[in-house]
Amino acid sequence: MALVPVKLSDAVPPTPPQAAALIADAQTRIEAFIESRLANPVSSFVPSNFPLVYGALRQVADANLSPGPLFCEWGSGAGVVTCLAAMAGFDACGIEFEADLVALSERLASDHRLKVSFYRGNLVPHGGQRIAERVGDFEWLAVGGDDPYEQMGLDINDFDMVFAYPWPGEQRVIERLFDRFAADGALLMTYNGAEGISLFRRRSARPRR
Repeated sequence: MALVPVKLSDAVPPTPPQAAALIADAQTRIEAFIESRLANPVSSFVPSNFPLVYGALRQVADANLSPGPLFCEWGSGAGVVTCLAAMAGFDACGIEFEADLVALSERLASDHRLKVSFYRGNLVPHGGQRIAERVGDFEWLAVGGDDPYEQMGLDINDFDMVFAYPWPGEQRVIERLFDRFAADGALLMTYNGAEGISLFRRRSARPRR
């Protein structure tokens, strides 16, 4: 099995008013959330570049690069990317370990009348613990916790596209989990800070002749 890079245009599509309004509202809520948790911060919560991610999602949707509409955000935080995926036409859900962030996500989606779902639990499926344990003490890849896939009645290989914002050192682990459990042809999109967006398609290894 292998992850094959998929090239996206360097030209980011403009953010339409509805998505821009959601991003602005979300940023205000995120700032208030961070302020409220100064005494007990969520150390693993760092928002991504939402306009950039929306532009990449829009490119994937417009070019029909995804094999289907099912989208999952691994470590969904405030739920912004999940909401933006829904705006781009995906049937979107998010998985988040932090209960307060799940609640924040649900309020954001409800206030913007978006049909998305959020599940509290560990994004690492059963059988993936050995891969996850190699990253050390990253909270959002912690082993244990609720099984969100059981809650949603789906497996990783049911999703057509997965998005993640990995911490430094996590990118390889995210790729290995996706390569191990995702369906052939599914897409993995990651936001990598200053390096921008990466997009991969999972392909099964060709049989030897």
